[in-house]
Amino acid sequence: MDTSVNLAGVTLKNPVMVASGTFGSGQEYSEFVDLNQLGAVVTKGVANVPWPGNPTPRITEVRSGMLNAIGLQNPGIDVFTRRDLPFLEAFDTRVIVNVCGKTTEDYLEVVERLGDEKRVDMLEINISCPNVKEGGIAFGQDPKAVEEITREVKKKAKQPVIMKLSPNVTDITVMAKAAEAGGADVLSLINTLTGMKIDINRQTFALANKTGGMSGPAVHPIAVRMVYQVAQSVKLPIIGMGGIETAEDAIEMILAGATAVSVGTANFYNPTATEEIVVGIEDYMRRMKIESVSDMVGIVH
Repeated sequence: MDTSVNLAGVTLKNPVMVASGTFGSGQEYSEFVDLNQLGAVVTKGVANVPWPGNPTPRITEVRSGMLNAIGLQNPGIDVFTRRDLPFLEAFDTRVIVNVCGKTTEDYLEVVERLGDEKRVDMLEINISCPNVKEGGIAFGQDPKAVEEITREVKKKAKQPVIMKLSPNVTDITVMAKAAEAGGADVLSLINTLTGMKIDINRQTFALANKTGGMSGPAVHPIAVRMVYQVAQSVKLPIIGMGGIETAEDAIEMILAGATAVSVGTANFYNPTATEEIVVGIEDYMRRMKIESVSDMVGIVH
């Protein structure tokens, strides 16, 4: 069986990776998970300068999922290149760096800094960040902004570019087409859905930020629907994510049109979820007599 997949010329040994922000930069999980077994490690978002994140509390459980308002806290590109990238040198897996920013210039600074880092195989651009120059609306909620930032990143990037789409839009296919028009190599979706929880005993918001990004099993059917819609509307490979906790969930995404999948929230309550999913996909291929993962991609219409 051939479990390898190709994303814009980058070959992954299998289609299973981790969702940005749920796995640190790999080191944090390395005593629980053999990183060599993963198709790719996707790092936590990296900005041009350190970000402190939002005030606490910033995580709360909800039915079949969680809300987070971490605020993309990260130590910045200097610490990342000095500390995290060298650690990943020891592992035989692809490295995808998630990039965040508050202006287009912020993104480009990180993209340029990573251009000569041989350990970086791909870049994932988080366009769910608020655009401070445009009144705080997320880059990913305006198709013009999606196309423009994609085009600017592509001008500077030396690695293939993955645009990570926000589900907090009326029609995600419009955003996918905008990213494709801007020159994206790959799309990843979905990012978290905006939600809110109120503590009825304290009569206050459960999160200091009031709203947070919802993830976990509850969002999976929405994510599958969006992956399917995007797969029908663009020609780019897709990394599907959103509520994947089992091999069945991952296979569902692949059948809907995803070339690869990312596991996020499940890492928090089952650190070995990714390894179990890799084995589960292989078992499914054996049972269904499927020779290659690529033969499974998008076969449900």
